[in-house]
Amino acid sequence: MGGELPKQYLPLFGKPLIYHTLAALCSVPAIERVFIVLSVDDAEWAHHDWSVLGNRLMPLFCGGSTRADSVLGGLRAIRDEVAATDWILVHDAARPCVAGWQIEGMMRELVHDDVGGLLAVPVADTIKRADERHRVAGTVARENLWCAQTPQMFRYMMLRRALESARNVTDEAAAIEAAGLRPRLVEGDAANLKVTWPFDLLLAEWILRRREDEKAIEGGMP
Repeated sequence: MGGELPKQYLPLFGKPLIYHTLAALCSVPAIERVFIVLSVDDAEWAHHDWSVLGNRLMPLFCGGSTRADSVLGGLRAIRDEVAATDWILVHDAARPCVAGWQIEGMMRELVHDDVGGLLAVPVADTIKRADERHRVAGTVARENLWCAQTPQMFRYMMLRRALESARNVTDEAAAIEAAGLRPRLVEGDAANLKVTWPFDLLLAEWILRRREDEKAIEGGMP
């Protein structure tokens, strides 16, 4: 994002970006604890009041240099807090527009699944493969292609073992795949975007503002 603050703390709709992410997770009654994996030298977390979100939050200052390292560090840190078969949901802090109903819908679909799975959306655009000169080297058929989102939901010990064996992965599902298993895709929503570029921050604010307006309209109905 090019700013001085890590993007999870950038202001979004009057609060730090990560606040909206945590609020969505805390809105789901079935989630017992929300562990926030932070950098070991994160000083920004303590500058904010998170008490309005309740007592389920637990910061873990054990983040690594990659997503896989951070998630694995978090899983190791909570080993005494969870059982081997407990469901773990991993969510990007930079996806502040996930809705509680999306999380609950995914949980309902996966709760009896042998493997687990993730939110994802089918690819709608035509996909081009580029060469080293940024010229089109081919067109990739988009049938059966999905864009992975989060949360991603797997059993604690299954996920921990998968990440310990496959460290060079970009998401948890890839680690599970490397273990020879096939995560289930649960269709999500394009509004569950990951804030990566400055424009994404504007789009995220528009989404959150529209939801607040819809709630206000519903609350005003007789």
